Amino acid sequence: MRSDDTIVPLTLNNSQGFSPAEIEHFRRNGYVISRRLAGDELRLAMLDATLDGLNRLTEPLEFEADLHYPGAPQSRSAQGGDTVRRLKQAHSRGMAFTDWVSRPELVGRLQQLLGPRLVMPLAHHNCVMTKDPRYSSNTGWHQDIRYWSFARPDLVSVWLALGREFPQNGCLKLIPGSHAMELDRSRFDEQLFFRPEVPANRELIEGSVYAELEPGDALFFHCRTLHAADRNSTGEPKFSVVFTFRPFDNPPQPGTRSSSMPELLVC
Repeated sequence: MRSDDTIVPLTLNNSQGFSPAEIEHFRRNGYVISRRLAGDELRLAMLDATLDGLNRLTEPLEFEADLHYPGAPQSRSAQGGDTVRRLKQAHSRGMAFTDWVSRPELVGRLQQLLGPRLVMPLAHHNCVMTKDPRYSSNTGWHQDIRYWSFARPDLVSVWLALGREFPQNGCLKLIPGSHAMELDRSRFDEQLFFRPEVPANRELIEGSVYAELEPGDALFFHCRTLHAADRNSTGEPKFSVVFTFRPFDNPPQPGTRSSSMPELLVC
């Protein structure tokens, strides 16, 4: 696996759009990084809200023990069982999050990828991902669309780093170009994780890249892009904000989890 910190050119804070090279990178690889897209004042406001939510254990929450991923505590009653994995409903946790999803530099880029009218589903992502150094877990290779139900698999997630993200603290790993691959169901397990023991899968995984991020960097990735993350092996926690966006003409399918909550019309 290699680090992918040189492919994408830096993007100035005052730019409201991707360069042609960045758009081509996304089309070809299924992801692109914009450096320092969120300024320090906004980023620190989101971080403050995150720490407050963790200190207060403000619901809704997801705990590491809930998912039983490798490395997680076995139950809520086990040592470390109260370790939070995700602060859900981030959009309602402070105006800084609302400010972030309405920023022209974010919206402009999403419009380049998805079209002029954007909607943010509140049923998926809409959270702060936390990675505790003591009781974090490994997340296997998967596509976000596996549990989502929309008219078509055409959504983009934006992952904002509130601090540094690198391999040792569990930054995301991605398989370039996997968003455009037709992958047979047999290559996934019963939970729709990509099976690393399958030789053809292993070959793809060996070509994966690390999405190393500095504070304020934003990773844009397609809902079909295979990604994973290791546990945090450092001494400090890691925090990331992630929201998902869709074109206006790609609605959720009625009666599914994707349609179970209201959505935010961004523009």
